[in-house]
Amino acid sequence: MSTKAVQGELWSISPQNWSTHFEPYFLPMYKTVLQQLGVTEDTMLLDAGCGSGLFSSMAIDAGAQVIGIDAAPGLLEVARQRNPKNNFMEEDLEAMPFGNNSFNVVAGFNSFQYAGNFESALLEAKRVLKKGGHLVVGIWDKPEASDATHVLKAIGSLLPPPPPGTPGPFALSENGKMENIFKGAGLKLSSKRTVPCPFLYHSLGNGIKSFMGTGPAAAAMNYADKKTVEETIAKALQPFRITDDLYFQQNHFLVFIAEK
Repeated sequence: MSTKAVQGELWSISPQNWSTHFEPYFLPMYKTVLQQLGVTEDTMLLDAGCGSGLFSSMAIDAGAQVIGIDAAPGLLEVARQRNPKNNFMEEDLEAMPFGNNSFNVVAGFNSFQYAGNFESALLEAKRVLKKGGHLVVGIWDKPEASDATHVLKAIGSLLPPPPPGTPGPFALSENGKMENIFKGAGLKLSSKRTVPCPFLYHSLGNGIKSFMGTGPAAAAMNYADKKTVEETIAKALQPFRITDDLYFQQNHFLVFIAEK
């Protein structure tokens, strides 16, 4: 089974949990990018791995002409409900159905690290970019830079050990890895910044729903029942309980902007 099929199925298990309880915590990253790019009504933007369409919505509101692609039909359904006048397509990051030099911006948040071949996905993004266009990649910072790592590792303990090079949350987070991929693809890195994205849950239940909306949790349910996965998440969240029923995590993401 292809990476697209595997990831598409996993991220379609619980799209409402993702769209409601996880993705909104990416807002600082999304706002940072839109402010830096300064999109206008003349901006053709491809949201590559658009998920439930939150960044697409913000880019549309900023005036850009947006097309979204994703491998997960469940998340795409949410994106279409949010943005009924825009085009959202079930496609593969490694085989985009667009002509060369089609977009001013290609943006991929929490997406390129799930491609079967990262380099191929970046080359596809470069291909569909116009000369002088910008490629945006937003990924998790190194595992030790985010509290969510504790929960994701707990979920991972329910899975068999992955082979080297397996797609996952931190697959591109290693120091210098993205820079080397950009260089190999002939893209000029123009900006790299770390963006804090704090996660605040007003109940343990919301924290559980948040991580149950992720692909790793969906994968874990292939090896353990749903209750076991939820209990594993609940236990991993306990160190982040502040008071009453508040749970707080400080997480960090890396945002790269490269020019073609």
